[in-house]
Amino acid sequence: MNVTGLAADHVTITPSILYFGTPVVLLSTENEDGSANLAPISSAWALGQVVVMGLGVDGQTGSNLATRTDLVINLPEPGQWAAVERLAPLTGRDPVPSGKRGAFRFEPDKFAAAGLRPEPSELVGPPRVAGCPIQLEARAERIRTDVSGDFLIVEAHVLKVHADPRIVVPGTQYVDPGRWSPLIYNFRHYFGLGAELGHSFRSQTPRG
Repeated sequence: MNVTGLAADHVTITPSILYFGTPVVLLSTENEDGSANLAPISSAWALGQVVVMGLGVDGQTGSNLATRTDLVINLPEPGQWAAVERLAPLTGRDPVPSGKRGAFRFEPDKFAAAGLRPEPSELVGPPRVAGCPIQLEARAERIRTDVSGDFLIVEAHVLKVHADPRIVVPGTQYVDPGRWSPLIYNFRHYFGLGAELGHSFRSQTPRG
C-alpha cells in the first residue's frame, strides 16, 4: 500500500465518463424569444480571462450561443448542489432532442424549476444567478465542434467578475481560497473542497 492507503499497482478500466473532479457551472444564455435559459455543465476551465467550456451539441445552450453570444458563467457553492441537480434532467429544447428523450423533459422556466432567482447583468443580456458566489459576465468568441462530433468547445472572454464580498480578501482584488469552495462534480457525484493543503509559489493572495 502507498501513503494514501490505495493499492500501488494500477488496473486498466474503461469508465463511461471522465469527470475527474471539475467545478460545476451554471450557464445563463438568452433564448430566441428573449427569455433566459439556464444549464448546468461540468466541463469548464479558465485560461487567463478566457473560460473554455464543453457543451452537448444538441442542447439549448449551444443553440443560443450560435446566434446570441452573451452568457453568464455562474459558479455555485456546495450548498447549492440540490438546485443544480434539479436542473440536470431539464432541457430548454422543444421538442426534446432524440438523444435526451426518456431522461430529460422540456422546461421553459428553469430558474423557477430549480428554485433559483435571476438578477440583472450589467454588460450582457442573460441574467446572473442570484446566490452564486462568483458570476462571470462573458461573451463567446469561438465555438467549434470537438473531434468526436458530440460536443461543442466554447471559448468565452470574461468581461466582468462579480464576487460575494465574503469570499474576497478585504481591500484587494483577490478571492480568498480559504473562504471560497466551488461545487465539484467528481465522477457524477457532488463534493466541496477539504482543508487547504498548501499553496502554489505563484499565489498572489495575501497570506494571514
